[in-house]
Amino acid sequence: MFRAANTTGTRMTGRRREPGYLKAAIPVVFLLMTANAGASAPAGIPRDLARERAAQISDVRYHLTFTLTPHANVTQGTEELTFSLRSPQPVLLDFRDGSILSLTVNNIVVEAQEENGHVELPAERLRAGENVVRAQFTANVAPAGKPITRYEDHDDNTEYIYTLFVPMDASMAFPCFDQPDLKGRFRLELIASDAWTVISNTAPESESDSGSGRRRTVFHETLPISTYLFAFAAGPFRRLNESPGLPGVYVRSSRLEQAEREAPEVQQIAAEGIRYLSNYFAQPFPFPKYDMVLIPELAYGGMEHAGATFLREQSVLFRSAPTNTDRLNRDILVLHELTHQWFGDLVTMRWFDDLWLKEGFAQYMAYQTLASLKPDENVWKRFYESIKPAAYEIDSTEGTTPIYQDIPNLKDAKSAYGAIVYSKAPAVLKQLAFVVGPENFRNGLRLYLKDHAWSNADWNDLVHALEEVSGRSLDRWAEMWIRHRGMPQVDVTWSCEGDRLRQLSLSQHDVLGTTDVWPVATQVLLEQANGQPARLRVELDGASVKVSQAVGKTCPAFVFANDEDFAYGRFLLDPTSRTAVTSRLGGIDDLFLRTLLWGSLWESVREADLAPREYVALAQRLLPGEADQSLTAGILSHTATALHRYMNEDMRSEFVPDFERVAADRMLRDPDQDLRITWFRALGALAETPQGLGKIESVLDGQLSVPGVELRPLDRWRLVTELIALGDPHSQEVFQAEKARDPGGDGPEYAYAAEAALPDAATKRRYFDDYLHNSSRSEDWIAQSLGAFNFWNQIALTGPYLKPALEALPEIKRNRKIFFLMSWLGAFIEDQQSAAAQAEVHEYLRTAAIDPDLRLKILQIVDELDRTVKIRQRYGVAAVSSPPG
Repeated sequence: MFRAANTTGTRMTGRRREPGYLKAAIPVVFLLMTANAGASAPAGIPRDLARERAAQISDVRYHLTFTLTPHANVTQGTEELTFSLRSPQPVLLDFRDGSILSLTVNNIVVEAQEENGHVELPAERLRAGENVVRAQFTANVAPAGKPITRYEDHDDNTEYIYTLFVPMDASMAFPCFDQPDLKGRFRLELIASDAWTVISNTAPESESDSGSGRRRTVFHETLPISTYLFAFAAGPFRRLNESPGLPGVYVRSSRLEQAEREAPEVQQIAAEGIRYLSNYFAQPFPFPKYDMVLIPELAYGGMEHAGATFLREQSVLFRSAPTNTDRLNRDILVLHELTHQWFGDLVTMRWFDDLWLKEGFAQYMAYQTLASLKPDENVWKRFYESIKPAAYEIDSTEGTTPIYQDIPNLKDAKSAYGAIVYSKAPAVLKQLAFVVGPENFRNGLRLYLKDHAWSNADWNDLVHALEEVSGRSLDRWAEMWIRHRGMPQVDVTWSCEGDRLRQLSLSQHDVLGTTDVWPVATQVLLEQANGQPARLRVELDGASVKVSQAVGKTCPAFVFANDEDFAYGRFLLDPTSRTAVTSRLGGIDDLFLRTLLWGSLWESVREADLAPREYVALAQRLLPGEADQSLTAGILSHTATALHRYMNEDMRSEFVPDFERVAADRMLRDPDQDLRITWFRALGALAETPQGLGKIESVLDGQLSVPGVELRPLDRWRLVTELIALGDPHSQEVFQAEKARDPGGDGPEYAYAAEAALPDAATKRRYFDDYLHNSSRSEDWIAQSLGAFNFWNQIALTGPYLKPALEALPEIKRNRKIFFLMSWLGAFIEDQQSAAAQAEVHEYLRTAAIDPDLRLKILQIVDELDRTVKIRQRYGVAAVSSPPG
């Protein structure tokens, strides 16, 4: 996913194609000629093959029929594929994992020659103009590891089947041209139990009895969409609130009651989002209908299938007592997937190297939309909290990559997913809107969508649209922000003469140590001693700039170089400003500014420029008076990291009892319910003394309760996990009681995760073996348990699994969903603390024969371990025990 250097040797601008596009295309006919001469058909979908197919093939239509049988491991399918061909030549059709039972090309039976995930359609059976391919096939269905997934609901013993094809898994379900720039029209027929509800991209056209308790549903043909956007779901789903003007919401039967309470908010925000985005883009909603299907254990937060978004059920129907922040994060998820109906579905990236073009814009526009719909929610402050830290953490590692990533083959497209796409890209887009102005930004998007509707586009097309409406060249901006990895650190120097500023300047350097400089547009804050701020727009386009408009202004108490968070980069406080901020922070009324300053201080901790105990002491002093819930939650999260990674037991003992006391008090007495929930969560995260653990036990047995808050199962299981991990003497008794209390629903999954925290070697050995060798174990269960397995206080037990966890990476990358790999790496590496563990990871990097993408991902994750070792050494924290091996 991330690369350590620009290995292409080519400078790239917003106007030029990446080097892969500059190479001569390899025609399909050449690829097949080499295959016929003894070479293999290409593995995956090479970009050159895709480009040639896109040039030769058009007017693609799929007529698909699937027969869904309960509990079956395969589905039977038929397909009629029509397409136009410019000239007769062999064509590769993509199909892997399933089996073709019969195949005809233009009514002539041909032998299905399947190799490396392709089926050859021979030139002698094809013609210029329209061609018709008919196939009977089988595709696999499984609880995990297949794009047609079966979920069994143990609450009511029902079954659900759904598809998930991104980035190139449609070809595991049916023969197709599985590339984003060969859009097709899909006509689907599903034969399934007549007790099931079936949902797809379009509304049903007709239904008929298919015999033996089955029903055939024929769906209207879709508008042109890419293969990864085609989808269906089937099972005893229930539809909520069929109200005019509201999108449909489908939920499994056993969650209907909860959905009736909570999902109407989702319908409402989606309906309001459709109205806002239709106006903002000057483009009506592109598809005939819009449904949202809540899918249990969906591998992602959501998937934007055209007209039928799938949302992870756990992200919509809360498993723990929700705060307003949780609800707003759900709004962002809903609006993100909704935005894709325009940015991704109507106009689709030409290739997955421009993945950020849809994901970054969907994330940025979700916040833009929410800021308009809920103007009182300080949405751009929440954007900073949710987006920037993840982006900065990745972009300051040697494993980072440019936003634009070279993907030579779609089999490698999974490497493009991560914080660079989902966090840096929207953050950089906020910078771009600041550069060109909000009206030009909006008009550029309108032009882009108008020019490329129902087609494909790339970054160059968007740059051109924005340049056209703004009259401003964006070549250098695109070159540095989209085509280069890393980010600048922007430093401030200033001095006063009497009560007036004598000079102020900004300088920048690449955090990764190169000579790169970025065009940075920012807003500089001069905070006056009397609390009256002065704000200056500054453009830094070289190594440094003198801010002449600052000279002569009142001498500030402190200076902050990224006021209102328009710019992207690391913005640390200069020594004078940091001293002033730490003394004044509790009295800064501007919530957005206060949040940004807390974030800058935490960056100083991560840079080993501010002692962790100073940050924790500041949190100890100021948190009892902090009234904002999301800022409180962020500071508490950083405090937990400092206590558990950067400080030793003696240091923690100075702070933990007080945090336990404050958390217990605030969760009982704070007038704000969201803060009561936040401090309740903090008690579970920070408690480790017998007194603190006793408070947790009192919550679980009902002696203590959070006023006005009904704890949900996940709330309780998190506390049980803490007790188990910290070796509480009553933990097994509590664990068994909770299992009896919560035997159905998600209870077994939560119990599995909690038990992974048992601090004994036999448990760790049993779980690790289960992770790697139990093919029936749900990926979601494993992901839920990884944090408990690698609990922060169990380094001596988890250290021996560091190397085996690394050695398992190639298999995990092949067989698991996109985001699982990073969860696995983070769990096994980030909470290690020793120089020995650090050396073990870097030795693996030095000696293991792994692909470049895996190498970059390890470099991303090991950065936190590198920082931990550096911080502990810098501030004299005794090294923890080396991992036993």
